Amino acid sequence: MELTSLVLAGLFFLLLLMNVPIAVAIGVATLITMIFSMDFIPAVTTLAQRMVGGLDSFALLAIPFFVLSGLIMGQGGIARRLIDCALALVGALPGGLAMVNVLSSTLFGSISGSAVAATSAIGSFMVPQMEQKGYDRAFASAVTVTGATTGMLVPPSNILILYAIASGGVSVSALFLAGYIPGLLLAAGLMLVAGFYASRRGYQRGQRLPLAQTIQAIWAAIPSLMLVVIVIGGIIAGIFTATEAGAIAVAYSLLLAMGVYREVKFQQLGDLLLKAVEITAIVLFLIAVSSAMSWLLSYEQIPQTITTALLALSDNPWVLLLLINLLLLAVGTFMDMTPAVLIFTPIFLPVAQSLGISDLHFGIMMVMNLSIGLCTPPVGSVLFVGASVAKCRIESMLQPMLPLYAVMLVVLALVTLFPALSESLPALFIS
Repeated sequence: MELTSLVLAGLFFLLLLMNVPIAVAIGVATLITMIFSMDFIPAVTTLAQRMVGGLDSFALLAIPFFVLSGLIMGQGGIARRLIDCALALVGALPGGLAMVNVLSSTLFGSISGSAVAATSAIGSFMVPQMEQKGYDRAFASAVTVTGATTGMLVPPSNILILYAIASGGVSVSALFLAGYIPGLLLAAGLMLVAGFYASRRGYQRGQRLPLAQTIQAIWAAIPSLMLVVIVIGGIIAGIFTATEAGAIAVAYSLLLAMGVYREVKFQQLGDLLLKAVEITAIVLFLIAVSSAMSWLLSYEQIPQTITTALLALSDNPWVLLLLINLLLLAVGTFMDMTPAVLIFTPIFLPVAQSLGISDLHFGIMMVMNLSIGLCTPPVGSVLFVGASVAKCRIESMLQPMLPLYAVMLVVLALVTLFPALSESLPALFIS
């Protein structure tokens, strides 16, 4: 068992160092390790069976729906209207444009479910506007990158769906509700720190809009924000499941982008569908190979071994929670969220359960950990997208990101220490 785990880990990290795509690295490392543990034919047969079995889940149908919905909303002029709404609400405060950036990213992330999409859509508009008002480009880019991670927690979020599948039974609806308070708490913390930083630097405030313009900006954004109300409200009311909510989201996005805003033309649908298929195919292949690796880990009883080893280190639950958080933060710096959730949930969840931590609480804690990794070098995908959109060097972004990293870690600590932040809304709305 120990030799098998060493072979699997060694092959996986060797392939990553060779810049092999992570999905291929997972699949190849799993196959070779299976061949090492059993004969060639059984290994290939088992790998194929586990990959297919990993995709045999009704909940996975929600992913292509939410991906397509996010692409339609991203193309349909939604970002501009949400930015106008945020400007009307907080633009006149000290450091207002920095706050607008975070709030816009949170609103757009909750609609698109993608931190990368939020970084691209909001950053391409807000960074030049902030720079025009005297903000440093590196600071504007840092605010965009960290603000975009809030969309991983505020539903609908594809990564929460993946955690529900990897955990083997957590309700997607409960996870969606569980993400609200931590996600909004993170957004509020980033807004306060970004606003304070901008205020200390003497960056220019935005202008207070007349009441009529404020109402108009908020009114224009309401149809976009109604997507979240429809999706989450329908799930809570029991009108449809989380998977069916994805289909509802696509229908509403099409109605909004083509019928109300008229910024998506019929001719563009082919490209949007093709892009959705590409993204979905990548995600599903990752799920398939990660499911096979998770089975191998379970077959070799590696999670049980790790649980025993961690519990042997200390019987203090806070010490073990700190250790799990540090390990997840390290994982997030070199691995994207999707494979990290699928691979490490079966490893760390048993440890959390042995400490009396609910699957729901652990899931939000894990996603928040890995969200920090999205804007952390060397592999942070959102960090690289933000630097590309802002045409800014990553090295120059790191210094202004330090106080933003700090507030993310503080919120992570609060979420870890106070389970009620994750569990209160599901307990209130889901019996």
